[in-house]
Amino acid sequence: MVNFSDVTIFILKGSVISLKLFFITMIFSIPLGMLIAMGKISKSKILKIILGAYTWIFRGTPLMLQLFFAYFGLPVIGIRLSPLTAASITFIINYSAYLAEIFRGGIESIDKGQYEASKVIGLNHFQTMFKVIIPQAVRNVVPAVCNENINLIKDSALVAAIGIGDMLRAAKEIVTREFTITPFFIAALLYLLMTAVIVIAFRQLEKKLCVY
Repeated sequence: MVNFSDVTIFILKGSVISLKLFFITMIFSIPLGMLIAMGKISKSKILKIILGAYTWIFRGTPLMLQLFFAYFGLPVIGIRLSPLTAASITFIINYSAYLAEIFRGGIESIDKGQYEASKVIGLNHFQTMFKVIIPQAVRNVVPAVCNENINLIKDSALVAAIGIGDMLRAAKEIVTREFTITPFFIAALLYLLMTAVIVIAFRQLEKKLCVY
């Protein structure tokens, strides 16, 4: 008979990898996405073309394909990465492309009068962007960024395909060994719990930003 507590502890150990990948991706992809978004609305046509191609490629191809390329493809040209490093780089690049489009939309949604008003009071372009436009844009895109965070938690299960012991892989191992579906239900509940925490955190953030 399967011990419920032992199964839960084993799956929770896998959740450490899922959470580690989640935080690594968010810490690096959010600022990178913002930089890409600012580049896409710059006056440089060459930069726009390069960044447009970047977002087109990484939003238009499956994340699983990108993950396989980083882990199985790069060794062909002599670049070998550990499973977690390959997954982290892939997720950062992929999610920064999605977040870039979200931030770009948020920035472009700000009324043009904000730019004119900033110019009147003597702010340069840099000051206008970081003191006036971006704070308002961030407030507008919080719900969309929250959705991307939820997707990230679910997408983290893809790393099982390259041998990383995340929650899904841990649950699958027990199902295969013990011939019971209970681990899948436990894993599902843990995923739901993590997404619930993300939703609550972003709702609180949205409320705080609305105050300001």
